[in-house]
Amino acid sequence: MRSALLLLSALAVALMPAKSRAEEPAYTVAESMDAGVEVREYAPMLVAEVVVATEDFGRAGSLGFQPLADYIFGNNTRRERIGMTAPVTQEREGERIGMTAPVTQSGSPQSWVVGFVMPARYTAETLPLPRDPRIRIVGVPSRMVAAIRFSGRWSPIRYAENLRLLERELAEAGWVAAAEPQSAQYDAPWVPGPMRRNEILVPVQRRE
Repeated sequence: MRSALLLLSALAVALMPAKSRAEEPAYTVAESMDAGVEVREYAPMLVAEVVVATEDFGRAGSLGFQPLADYIFGNNTRRERIGMTAPVTQEREGERIGMTAPVTQSGSPQSWVVGFVMPARYTAETLPLPRDPRIRIVGVPSRMVAAIRFSGRWSPIRYAENLRLLERELAEAGWVAAAEPQSAQYDAPWVPGPMRRNEILVPVQRRE
């Protein structure tokens, strides 16, 4: 019965409209560059995330999505449904600066962190906590983040090409990465490739 409910939950999230009405994190654009690159200042946010041990990016996303979807559909301390937001983020597990709620890092190069940004109406005090011990709630402060947007299905080649473009524009504009890059996907799996919105997000700071 529980597995059927989880399947229905994941299906409900997957059937979001092509032009998603999901809430997105608030930010202002601090600088615009060539190749569609932006440096954004994001407001503080809470993120629910889970660490997945696998080398495969696509499999990591699937494995991480399920417990997070379960959490926002009611597997939490108040059995409360939490609104779906966008994007779903994914990054290699590693050192990330400026976050609250210290976490245990596995140190494994085969680990990915998959995350859902929590709706802005919640605070650390009001957000219901996950029942699944694999899920952690992380407080992310206001920060500067560089972003490049691209369409199509995610692939290692497309990701690498756009990351190179992002790094080139940042270097020319005097910005340096402050943490590892993060993949951000905004659309349900069924949305056609040309209509999909993907981004690479990199926390940055001015070169000294």
